[in-house]
Amino acid sequence: MKSHWKVGDLAKLTGLTVRTLRFYDQIGLLSPSGQTESGHRLYSEANLSRLHQILSLKELGLSLEEVKSALSGGQISPLEIVNLQIDQIKEQMKLQQKLLEQLRHVSKHMQGKAELTVEDLTSLLQAMKVGFEKPVIDRQTGWERHLDLLGAFLAEESGIPENKEENQ
Repeated sequence: MKSHWKVGDLAKLTGLTVRTLRFYDQIGLLSPSGQTESGHRLYSEANLSRLHQILSLKELGLSLEEVKSALSGGQISPLEIVNLQIDQIKEQMKLQQKLLEQLRHVSKHMQGKAELTVEDLTSLLQAMKVGFEKPVIDRQTGWERHLDLLGAFLAEESGIPENKEENQ
């Protein structure tokens, strides 16, 4: 395998767009390790490892600014990121397993021409709801965190003291 990739090659290799990689470079999140004689960006294996960390943290719900802060501050190691991913996947698998069990239970009842009880249906709906709600709740939590940060920033910029009661 190659040890250096041009931006287009890295995009194909990772499934990202060239535009995304250029944006990551522009905001200082993923800068190429070099360039060709003609000025094309060259990414190394170390860049590929950092890209994994970026995408993993993004998948875990961090904003790009939070990802940048975590990686530049050395707040989290590559091993910790992989372990967080493992934990997240285990949790997702538990939720999916629960839904699968509920679906099998309902299917078994339907095959036997048995009537589904209210409990059967509500258990199935609850298992389905968890899978649908979690991304929405995660997104909402992220937006709330961003709004809090924005509010603090705006208050600081305008010289208005923060209302301590609101933050508690």
